[in-house]
Amino acid sequence: MSGVDTTSAGRASGDGLATRMFTEAAEAPTQVAAQFAANADVLRALARDLRANPPAAVVTIARGSSDNAATYARYLIETKLEVLTSSISPSVSSVFGAKPVMAGALCLAISQSGRSPDLIAAAQTARDSGARVVALVNDPYSPLADLAEVVVPLHAGPELSVAATKSFITALSAVAQLVAFWSHDTAMEDALDTLPSLLDQVWAEDWSIASPRLVNARNLYVLGRGPGFAIAQEAALKLKETCGLHAEAFSSAEVRHGPMALIGSGFPVVVFVPDDAGREGVEATIAAVGLMGGDLIVVGGRDDGALPVPACHPTLLPILQIQGFYRLVEALAVARGLDPDCPPHLAKVTQTR
Repeated sequence: MSGVDTTSAGRASGDGLATRMFTEAAEAPTQVAAQFAANADVLRALARDLRANPPAAVVTIARGSSDNAATYARYLIETKLEVLTSSISPSVSSVFGAKPVMAGALCLAISQSGRSPDLIAAAQTARDSGARVVALVNDPYSPLADLAEVVVPLHAGPELSVAATKSFITALSAVAQLVAFWSHDTAMEDALDTLPSLLDQVWAEDWSIASPRLVNARNLYVLGRGPGFAIAQEAALKLKETCGLHAEAFSSAEVRHGPMALIGSGFPVVVFVPDDAGREGVEATIAAVGLMGGDLIVVGGRDDGALPVPACHPTLLPILQIQGFYRLVEALAVARGLDPDCPPHLAKVTQTR
C-alpha cells in the first residue's frame, strides 16, 4: 500500500471531515500552554508543602491512558525525588472491599472524566486511610475532584474522541510541572517553557514513512525504558483501540527475558529511544532486534533512519514522542479503513467497578 498523507486534508473520516482524534491531538500544544499558566501557583504551593512534609510514599490511581500517565509519574518521582511510588489496583477497594493503610502517603488520582466508579472508590479509600489525595483531572467539577484535597485541572478542553490524546499529553505535562517544582529542578522548569512550541514542531514532522510498514501488520512490540516505558504502553494501547492491532508494550530490558523469542524476520518493533541513562540499554536492544531480522521503527535517537523528534530536556522527550506518534497512529487507523474516533466496544467514560 502507498504512503499515507499526513496533512490535515488527508486525515479524514468517511464523511470527509478531519477526525476528532486528529483535531484534538493537534490542540495539545495550546492546551499545555494554558495549563502551565493556570496551574503554576497551585503546583508551586503543593510542591513547597511536599518538600516541607515529604510523603512516606506515593500511590497512583488510574485506568487506561491515565494509568500510562501514572507510569510516567512513577519514573519521574522515583528517579528525581527518590520517593517510593506504586500504582494501586482500584479493584482492591471497589470489588474486594479492602482498605490498605496509606497514612502519610501522597495519592495521585489521574483521570480524564473523574467519573469512573472504581477510581472514585479507590480515591475515597485512600483519603479515608490517611492519604493526601491530589486529583489530576480534566473535569474539575467531577466526583473525583470533589473528594480530593488538591485539584489540578488538566485544562485539555472537551475531548470527544474515544481515543484520549490531548488529555494524556496534559496529564504528562501536569506531572512534569509538579515534579519540576517539587524537585527544585530549574533546568527542567526552564525546559517546560519550551514544551508547547516543541509539541507544535513534532506535530509538523513527517513520520509517514512508517505507515506502509504497519498497515498490514497483525502483531507488534512497542519498547521504551524509564519514563519512555509509559509512552510505549500508551502507543500500544492506541494501536489496539484505533488500529485493531495486537500490540504489546515492554521495557527494552524486560523484552529480552522471553518475549524476544517471537521476533523474527519482518516482525514490527517500535522503539522509543530515551536521552537519559536508559539510552545505552535501549540501543543494545535495538541492535539485538536488528540481528534477529525485526522490522525496527525507531522514534528518536542517533539512527539516521529514526523518526525525527526535536531535542529537549530528557524528562520531556517522551511527551514529544507520543505527540508525534498520535499523528502517525491516527493516519494508520484511517489507512486501515477504521474510524479512530469510535473504536468498537468502547466508550469515553468506562463504568468499571
